[in-house]
Amino acid sequence: MKRPPKLAATPRSPAVTIDEGVVLAAGGQAEQRIAVATQWQLMWWRFRKHRLALGGTFVLVLFYLVSLFADFFAYTDPNESDAQRSLIAPQQIHWRDDGSFRPYVHALTGARDPLTFKRVYVPDPGKKVYLSFFASGEPYQFLGFIPMDRHLIGVQEGRAGDSLFLLGTDLQGRDMWSRLMYATQTSMTIGLVSVALSLVLGVVLGGVSGFFGGMIDTVIQRIIEILRSIPTIPLWMGLAAALPAEWSVVQVYFAITIIISLIGWTELARVVRGRFISLKEEDFVMAAELVGCSKSRIIFRHMVPSFISHIIAATTLAIPAIIISETSLSFLGLGLRPPAISWGVLLQDAQNIQALVISPWLLVPTIPVVVAVLAFNFMGDGIRDAADPYL
Repeated sequence: MKRPPKLAATPRSPAVTIDEGVVLAAGGQAEQRIAVATQWQLMWWRFRKHRLALGGTFVLVLFYLVSLFADFFAYTDPNESDAQRSLIAPQQIHWRDDGSFRPYVHALTGARDPLTFKRVYVPDPGKKVYLSFFASGEPYQFLGFIPMDRHLIGVQEGRAGDSLFLLGTDLQGRDMWSRLMYATQTSMTIGLVSVALSLVLGVVLGGVSGFFGGMIDTVIQRIIEILRSIPTIPLWMGLAAALPAEWSVVQVYFAITIIISLIGWTELARVVRGRFISLKEEDFVMAAELVGCSKSRIIFRHMVPSFISHIIAATTLAIPAIIISETSLSFLGLGLRPPAISWGVLLQDAQNIQALVISPWLLVPTIPVVVAVLAFNFMGDGIRDAADPYL
């Protein structure tokens, strides 16, 4: 019987072999990379996949750059007032002139309103005020000690404060753009300082309460309950009345910061206490006790780092709450007071409904408040998801 001919073995494509080898090698390298990665590297790899968190982080970096270089971004003195230029509407920037990139604004001409007999300013299309970037202007102390006069925006001729009003002026004729830059500096930094103090108090007192227990735990928990039971608005009204009227802006700023910190540490302390109660029975804590580690070393070198990611996430979510608290209290006149400049102080001019109808640009400070709070929440959600070991 005749056997069927053998089929020739089809040679394997070299391209397929190379591709599979590359894939297998890449997969092995990725697994090895993950296996030897630190906790912070794993958090960063997860965090950068969160698009909203990355966008919120970028926005917050811009906000803090404005806070750090507020003198540079503002083009005039934020407290310079002139009753003749009260409630000027924002000017529109025209970016091109005769087909070329040459930004300018129309000059303003004063006139008397025949109905209200108030002085109003209208743009004059026949006069152009050309803008320049990194222009010389009002002198200031860069970072508090370097004398400079360069600003992001200026005018080519004359003073920027006399002809440039990008966001209009308030009731006293003060430039809203420059005031918004300094308000960003105050409101964003007061959140950082307050959260830093609250973080120290919450971690230390919550850790001590959960680690030692007994009478110490009872006393700290009763203090937390008393602080959380105090009505907020009456407390702030009393504190606002207690602050001396002759205090400077810096003194009031630090007083408000400390007061917010003394009230805002209680929630974090409760969370830290619960984590310490669950961790103090773990094997690594008992091992640290057996080798003779001190109580402070066990708390700060072994227990706190085990949930530091949760503390970071809680901190990023607490900053917008403090920013909203400062803005609300200053808006109600219970927080920072003029001549201090913050988002809440700027919004005090928007309390009158008549002023809002006539000059709606006074509500512009609400935009950075909303944007900053959303950015903090997005970043906090990204950090919380990145720090979750069960994802």
